[in-house]
Order: sequence, then structure tokens, then C-alpha cells
Amino acid sequence: MQRRAFLKHGGIAGVLAAGAAPAFAQGAGVKWRLTSSYAKSLDTLYGYCENVAHRVSELTGGKFEIRCFAAGEIVPGLQVLDAVQSGTVEAGSTSMYYYFGKNPTFGFATALPFGLNTRMQNAWWHFGGGKEAFNEFLKPYNVVAMAGGNTGGQMGGWYRKEIKTVADLKGLKMRIGGPGGVVLAKLGLIPQQLAAGDIYPALEKGTIDAAEWVGPYDDEKLGFVKVAKYYYAPGWWEGNSMSHIIVNQKQWDALPKEFQYALDVACHESDDLLVAKYDHLNPTGLRKLVAQGAQLRRFSPEILQAAYNASLEVYDEFSAKYPEFKKIYEGWHKYRTEQNQWFNINEAAFDTFMARASQQPVKKK
Repeated sequence: MQRRAFLKHGGIAGVLAAGAAPAFAQGAGVKWRLTSSYAKSLDTLYGYCENVAHRVSELTGGKFEIRCFAAGEIVPGLQVLDAVQSGTVEAGSTSMYYYFGKNPTFGFATALPFGLNTRMQNAWWHFGGGKEAFNEFLKPYNVVAMAGGNTGGQMGGWYRKEIKTVADLKGLKMRIGGPGGVVLAKLGLIPQQLAAGDIYPALEKGTIDAAEWVGPYDDEKLGFVKVAKYYYAPGWWEGNSMSHIIVNQKQWDALPKEFQYALDVACHESDDLLVAKYDHLNPTGLRKLVAQGAQLRRFSPEILQAAYNASLEVYDEFSAKYPEFKKIYEGWHKYRTEQNQWFNINEAAFDTFMARASQQPVKKK
């Protein structure tokens, strides 16, 4: 359902007021299974699908029940798309760029290097044609996607040594997947694909030299600071990281409209709340990491510029090889340019000033 159509109805309350309540009271109940890409220990990422399920049940008076399963309970975390596509489960919660290997177009739904920040991504998805374009791309996969959460801008990862120049990246083995790994490979880095539970032992044994995950709150829980003390920013490959609830197309089409509305509004709510939760938790997580010995670093302008240039090369290559990527990229690129111009005029100027001013001592009169 379109966001504007939902708002026009006044949300789920508007739907009920318009006479949909009898469908909840008299219609047959629906029970779905949802498999997640995340472990239960990641209370934020796994928790958002539980929040969606809880709200759907509330909004439908218990008539629509969704039971959530963590990664590995039904299928491994990186097989959620396949499970939903085949009908093994009705729904899943995942990050669409996990399926980047199938087609790089999947990256648009989650994040692309030097792409959109969190608010820009939401604007593009809901009002800039992103949702429509991406779901058109998904049709051959027999699924429909709804934005369900966002971690916000991510960190640039953990390193066993300092990274000062582009030369320091050459030969470095780093746990990073998707489009960020493709870009870094152009700079000589060797991307490694590892699940969350395998990252710590790989860093500890020296099998890998670096790893990125999410941000301070989740990274602190996984203990990376004990085995790789240099913590870099910004995570230029994920200026935001949107996650989705995906639903089998046939199951979605068979769902009563009122239940579709309930799931849609639950996803909208979850998307807003997860960003707020990360913004709330990350400052505390960062303080804990610094107290445990994390050494904060920023990527040099040289590294950022080289990575940016490499990303443009990668996008040209993808556009030449994948017509689906090119189709979305042309509009997305224009949208990104316009958004950055606007944010630079106002938001970025305010944020830059406040970051500096908040560190200054308060002058007493």
C-alpha cells in the first residue's frame, strides 16, 4: 500500500472508522511464520520483526498472527529471500543487500557506498519512487518488500592496525560484504564474507585483519574491541542501512486488505522506532567501547576520495552489465544529488556547528 494512501485513510484507525472493523471481527484468522536474518542476541535487529508481529496482532485483534524465528531456526540468515520466494515461510526480515551476489540492484534497498543517509533513504523509498521501483525489480523473485527498520549511518569497522593511506588497504583481509566489498577490492583489499558469530574468532586468530558490523551498540555486545582496537568512521559504504520485511507475493495478494494495512502500518512504525532506538543506544555504546580501549580514528581524505572514485567506477560497471541496476541508478543518482545539495545548505551546516559547539565549555556570565 502506498504511504500517501495510508495517510489519507488516517492510518489503521481511519480504516476501521471507514467500516473495516467487521472484517477483523468476522474474517478467518491468519497465521504466518517469519524467518529473520538476525540472531536473538541482536535485540535491535531481531527485535524489530518481533515488534512488527506484536503490533500486527494488536491492530487486528489477534486475527493476524506472525511467529518470528531467528537466523538458523528455519533457514540460515542469508537464505531468507530464498525461503520467502519459495513459500517455505510467508515472510522474512532481512537486509536486501545480503543478496547482492544475485544482482547488485538489491543494494538500493539497503545501502550503497556514498549513497543516501537515513532520512534521504526514507524520503527516496516513500516519496521518491524507491519503493515502487524496487518492488518492480522484485517481481521475478515472487516477493514484496516493506521498509521495517534502519540502523542509521554505520561505523567504518575494526582494524588490528591503523589505516592511514590507501596503500594500507592493499592485501588487508576484511569481513565486509556487498557493494562496499566490491569498491574496496578495487583499492586492493580482500573482502571476506562471514556471519556475525564467526567474526570475533576470525579476528582473534588473525584469519582476518579487519571487520565491519553495525555501530557502537551492537559492536560492543560482540566484543570486537578485545581483538581489534582501532575503530574507524565514517562507514561510507552504509550512510544508512535499511532493513525490510519481505512477504511472499502470493501470500500478500491473498491477505485481506485490512490485514495488509495492519502489516504496512506496523512496518512504518518499526522503521521509525528502530532509528530512534539506535540513536538512543549508540552514544552509550561508544562510551563503553572507549572505556574498554577502543581507539577512534577517521578515514583520511585520501582514502575517502579514492573510495568515492572507485564507487563511481563500480556503478558504471554495474549499469553496463545489469539493466535493472541502470534503470534504478539513473533516478537514484539524481535524487542523491538534489538531497545532498539541500542537506548541505541547512542540515549539514547545523550539524557541523553543533558538533563543535557542544564540545566547548559553557561560558558563565
